[in-house]
Amino acid sequence: MRLLVGGYVLISVLTLVAVYLMRDDPALVNDAVWVRGGIVAVTSVVMLGFVAGTSRGRRRSYLRLRIASAIMVAAVVVLASLPGFLPVWMRIEQGVCGLVLTGVVVIANGRHLRSLFTAEQTGAPTDE
Repeated sequence: MRLLVGGYVLISVLTLVAVYLMRDDPALVNDAVWVRGGIVAVTSVVMLGFVAGTSRGRRRSYLRLRIASAIMVAAVVVLASLPGFLPVWMRIEQGVCGLVLTGVVVIANGRHLRSLFTAEQTGAPTDE
């Protein structure tokens, strides 16, 4: 998950760089692109914090990671599918981000990771 979320942060930061470089072309960069790009960059860093906490065994970070990643995938799907909301290039970028986050959702909600945190909660021994 660290690799996936690290990739998500990288994509998000590179997107903001691209937005800045294309800022003078209103067909490629509108207000929605600036806002969405900024929000995605900030949330990617927040997700990195959740992954770090999860890797340290923090239940609340794990729960936040599960909830936030699922919400973010849903937001990507909705916002990227709104007609005329984002330019094509950013829809593609959002699609890539959505795929990366889907990987996080699958891993975070997988049996193995859930069992580690369930075992921790019940006091049962873990496989560590």
